[in-house]
Amino acid sequence: MSRIGNNPITIPEGVTIDVQENMVTVKGKLGELTQEYSGVSIKTEDGEVVVARPSDSKEHKAKHGLYRSLLSNMIEGVSKGWTKELELVGVGYRASNQGQKLDLALGFSHNIVFELAPEVKVETTSEKGKNPTIKLTSHDKQLVGHIAAKIRSFRKPEPYKGKGVKFVGEQLRRKAGKSA
Repeated sequence: MSRIGNNPITIPEGVTIDVQENMVTVKGKLGELTQEYSGVSIKTEDGEVVVARPSDSKEHKAKHGLYRSLLSNMIEGVSKGWTKELELVGVGYRASNQGQKLDLALGFSHNIVFELAPEVKVETTSEKGKNPTIKLTSHDKQLVGHIAAKIRSFRKPEPYKGKGVKFVGEQLRRKAGKSA
């Protein structure tokens, strides 16, 4: 029994779900998302979405929980949205944005200019005495996570001083330096 796959998903107000043969479309106030699916059946009945599998084969069991989670994330995305926050830790590390262009100063000889997808909204803040932060919001969870990971990959946090781009709230594994 799949614990995740058997849970029904409640549909919030303002969200419509359209299920075709192998494609499900979710529309809400923040946008529209589509997802292909196979190996499971998706039914909408009295305000809930139920994902069912035809057999107990390993493939069907795996897809049962997968598509239920993807559908749940899509519904939450078009109704509430997803947010990722990144923090720039290091002397002279700065971030600024002009529209969909993110300008990062991460200690290299030149600044990194990163063009963002139009579905993602970016917001940068830099207060005196605090590390600069980048806030990414969108209705697509996969896209926000991908872009946040890409920005983090420009300068990953190092284990000795903790300098680099990290997620807000991320616990870094620190190492002791040289012992004299």
